Amino acid sequence: MGRKRYALLALLAAVGFLTTAAGLRATPQSPTADFWMSGPPVQGGLVTARAPKNARNVFLNDEALQLSSDGVFLMGFDRDAPVQANVVFILADGSQTARNISVAAGDWRIENVAANMTGGAKSSAEFEARRGAELARINAARALSRESIGWRQKFIRPVAGRVSGLFGAQRVYNGIPGSYHTGMDIAAASGTAFVAPADGVVILAAADAFTLEGHLLMIDHGMGLNSAFLHASELLVKEGDIVKQGQIIGRVGATGRASGPHLHWGMKWNSARIDPKLLLPAF
Repeated sequence: MGRKRYALLALLAAVGFLTTAAGLRATPQSPTADFWMSGPPVQGGLVTARAPKNARNVFLNDEALQLSSDGVFLMGFDRDAPVQANVVFILADGSQTARNISVAAGDWRIENVAANMTGGAKSSAEFEARRGAELARINAARALSRESIGWRQKFIRPVAGRVSGLFGAQRVYNGIPGSYHTGMDIAAASGTAFVAPADGVVILAAADAFTLEGHLLMIDHGMGLNSAFLHASELLVKEGDIVKQGQIIGRVGATGRASGPHLHWGMKWNSARIDPKLLLPAF
């Protein structure tokens, strides 16, 4: 009888049922039992996750995600992301399973900024004339996909200094309400060198200053994750360059729409804007 009982237990385990010490209570094992996240999802946050071993595709709220060869993927949540999200896994046999996850709400502040709404443009007409081409270059850069392992690294600060502007805060420019602040501002003296926070490929380097961003530098870290550095006084790399974490890539300035010298560091994962501060160790 002992051998038969052990054979039955082995058979149940093989077809995905669990047993208990009390007997043979048949409980189907969840296909997402080995789904793992690096931390709780939060608005403005980025989560590294691991798919179930037999997953071949992953979707977040119907958006197809990139899945690495070892089953790791990223999920980013915009500043205004819904507080509930749905992750769907397509399994090797063609079936699918889903996991609902909660997204914690952010806490945003109002910031008054002494800067011109049109930035480096002298008038609204000049701003409108220039802005379309600038946005086209930014959107074209973000549409690129470059191979990099930067997204797997622990990010470092691009420059030392006081955090002078917070992600998610609504900006009021000389009394005129604007959109929310899309990055993290770090105050530093003009000409201070800043470095790549992680490995990546340069996808945009604006030698001619943009109206709002000034001299803009964008780096693709892979897996849909990219960094943007605004208001630089000088760019030290060019489009197509491969950069390494800690490499000097530019100098702090006050070009574009800026009230003083600082580095604006913005991040996006696919279409979601991410708070860079959440990727850094506490400081």
